[in-house]
Amino acid sequence: MAELTQAEVYSPRSLQVWRALLNWLAFFYQIFAQIIRAVGQYPLLSSSSSSSITSTSTHRFKPLPVADSTRTESRATVEIAAVLDSPDEDRIEKLTVVLDLDETLVCAYETSSLPPSLRNQAMDAGLKWFELECVSSDKECEGKPKINYVTVFERPGLQDFLNQLSEFAELVLFTAGLE
Repeated sequence: MAELTQAEVYSPRSLQVWRALLNWLAFFYQIFAQIIRAVGQYPLLSSSSSSSITSTSTHRFKPLPVADSTRTESRATVEIAAVLDSPDEDRIEKLTVVLDLDETLVCAYETSSLPPSLRNQAMDAGLKWFELECVSSDKECEGKPKINYVTVFERPGLQDFLNQLSEFAELVLFTAGLE
């Protein structure tokens, strides 16, 4: 019997082929598992849809009681009726629109933490910006009020948007800022 050399017994190329095949099988298994999970969440797509819908949906949700809507009249209905019945029929009441400032209408950064590259990009793009001096209720070590400097960038078209909106609506600006 002829002895085999180690190069004939162990072939690195065949090991690479097996690893590639196993990687592909694992990849297809993950895709298949995601499809099964997605179909399991939608009982209408699964094969046992009729039995799963009736058995699970009756236990999950309890229907709300039917309210008698003839007893109470909503505040909006009363206000609309009052406006329509008023002698001054030319008067139209404006809508009230609440707008969030933070990261919607403006984008604000503490000036000390604002990277110069971001400020330069905003200025090069033509964004309107301004700086605010915010006096905090916190005190420094000597009893002086703490002052934070904030750089505020306006979103493009903000002024036009607010002008057009203010023609038919009362604007309420909201911010979650603490300073």
